[in-house]
Amino acid sequence: MEALFIGSLAPLGPRQVPSGIDKKPVLGRQKITRTGLAGDKQGDNRHHGGPEKAVHHYPADHYGEWRREGIEAAAPAFGENITTRGLSEADICIGDVFRFGSALLQVSQGRQPCWRLNARFDRPDMAVRVQKSGRTGWYYRVLEEGWAEAGDALVLHGRPQPDWPLARTIELLYTRTMDMASLDTLSKLPELAQSWRDLATRRIATRQVEDWNRRLHDNGA
Repeated sequence: MEALFIGSLAPLGPRQVPSGIDKKPVLGRQKITRTGLAGDKQGDNRHHGGPEKAVHHYPADHYGEWRREGIEAAAPAFGENITTRGLSEADICIGDVFRFGSALLQVSQGRQPCWRLNARFDRPDMAVRVQKSGRTGWYYRVLEEGWAEAGDALVLHGRPQPDWPLARTIELLYTRTMDMASLDTLSKLPELAQSWRDLATRRIATRQVEDWNRRLHDNGA
């Protein structure tokens, strides 16, 4: 574990929408509750935060890749709570359980990039780039509340879905979008956040991919 970050609410972008994406490093032991790190804030509680998005993890390794693509950034530019090296979307699976300090975390879903990243990076295409790259990071739900600090190890405690690395899930949602058999399996994974299970179910029922425009582009919604 390289660092822990929490954020207060602050205006973001030209519309000055309230956001907690501008996080700062914190030292010492931090309380991890069912809804995330104590003191961490979200400006849009409808789409951010909550028990299924309690803690956001973004790999530090990705920043080198962004820099090679001409985007200068460093942790916690993506609003992450946790950053590590050597762990990516290809290495973790939906439902993975990690002991972190005295807390127990479970991978619940990946991040769905939204227009707030465009405002954060002052680039109208940033959310799209994150989605296409697969470098989204992921969220944990908190199975057991506890305390942790930067430097504590993330120790794998259980892997109930070894066939579902997050990279596969991201590819299914954004690239192989009409693989109905895989979507059906995804919709039935009990460890996956309900909102993502519902997304897979709707896509099967409608035989259509949902409209991403509102999420990916800065329309102030």
